[in-house]
Amino acid sequence: MRTGISLTVTPAIRRHLKAVAANRNSPQKHVWRAQIVLLSAAGVGTNEIMRQTGKSKTCVWRWQERFMAEGFDGLLHDKTRPSRVAPLGADVAERVVALTQSDPPAETTHWTAPMMAKEIGISASSVQRIWHAHGLQPHRFRRFKLSNDPNFVEKLRDVVGLYVDPPAHAIVLSFDEKSQIQALDRTQPGLPMKKGRAGTMTHDYKRHGTTTLFAALNVLDGTVIGRNMQRHRHQEFIRFLNTIDAEVPAGKVVHLILDNYAAHKHPKVRAWLDRHERFVFHFTPTSCSWLNAVEGYFAKLSKQRLKRGVFRSVVDLQEAINRYLAETNQAPKPFTWTADPDKIIAAVKRGPSVRFHPLGSAPFSTRAILRQLARHDAEHAGEIVERDFFEASAARELSHRAAPLAPSAPADGVHLSAISPPARTTSSTMRLQCRRWMHHLPRRLSCEPSFSPRPHWQRCP
Repeated sequence: MRTGISLTVTPAIRRHLKAVAANRNSPQKHVWRAQIVLLSAAGVGTNEIMRQTGKSKTCVWRWQERFMAEGFDGLLHDKTRPSRVAPLGADVAERVVALTQSDPPAETTHWTAPMMAKEIGISASSVQRIWHAHGLQPHRFRRFKLSNDPNFVEKLRDVVGLYVDPPAHAIVLSFDEKSQIQALDRTQPGLPMKKGRAGTMTHDYKRHGTTTLFAALNVLDGTVIGRNMQRHRHQEFIRFLNTIDAEVPAGKVVHLILDNYAAHKHPKVRAWLDRHERFVFHFTPTSCSWLNAVEGYFAKLSKQRLKRGVFRSVVDLQEAINRYLAETNQAPKPFTWTADPDKIIAAVKRGPSVRFHPLGSAPFSTRAILRQLARHDAEHAGEIVERDFFEASAARELSHRAAPLAPSAPADGVHLSAISPPARTTSSTMRLQCRRWMHHLPRRLSCEPSFSPRPHWQRCP
């Protein structure tokens, strides 16, 4: 045996070594390593160990030293070796991160791993590791929608106040329509789920018609008043209001939270509201359907009953929806609001400072801009009517009606009706007039919601 090598093998370790050497399922490298140690402990010389194991002298010496240093466990693990490819430096990671946060070349919308790998000169897996380490996900994005309602704060606090602290001797209902619910029948039956395989469903379908669900969620006890109707006009809305009026006990005020759908503000609906003094409408801000509690119920209905359902007729669909409504009312769950409205307002204020712009929905072309400018007065008049409706509904709780508001002239004395475009203009004249009119538009638009009667596109003070 080599000078300086002294192996001490206990009976327990000897049994482990013999078991590894005799086991047919052991890796071969573990087998000959165990044999080297067993032969060395038996006093066999190095040359004989080399002959019996078929290994070189340096290999025998290496595993003798490994067993002396680390014991039995050292025989079962190889030491880590440096990679044949040099590791990437910090400058490469910095370049990848910097390029990821910049615009990609050509007409592509976002960086991909192969594109970045070709640009930097590294592998796509290296790019993915760098992105993962720095928390970058260029293939993902989050959608958002900021409300441009000038009365956003007032409406938000009004609705959240009903959720958190509902008035006494009153019922708070969250109302909305789930329109165009399709009765879909699959072309072939699917297979059920089993171990190792998900359930199947054909991608094509037969459409047998649609229905619309009118639903009002009682946020106090979680019950739902629902009706299926073929259309969702103001006529159907009034019919559903009559249904609510019949089911809600007499003598209780009904606070109805609803969105800004045109059918909810129809003149006949306003006339119905005048005849039923106990109903109070609370409109959510525009583009804020998430504020309506019944939307969560619609999501549960779609996920649990409609998405994978098979309906061979509209009647089957309506019966399934009615059964789901009945199951909900058998075990209702009250709605609980948990979000902080101040955080919501702060998030909205971090968005663009422009809350309303007469050109916000117009295509960027000279003729379209002129058409939008010409129609601005009519659109602004519609906003005044909508604001009057909201104020009048809110004033019901105070047993008086808000006085109608009349638009006043802007602070700088420039009104779009005074600069309406001529009847017939040439292209060059239109561009010149557009520049002049754009010069008159306010540079900073009002971003603070207010009930004041002045137009919302005036300059901020």
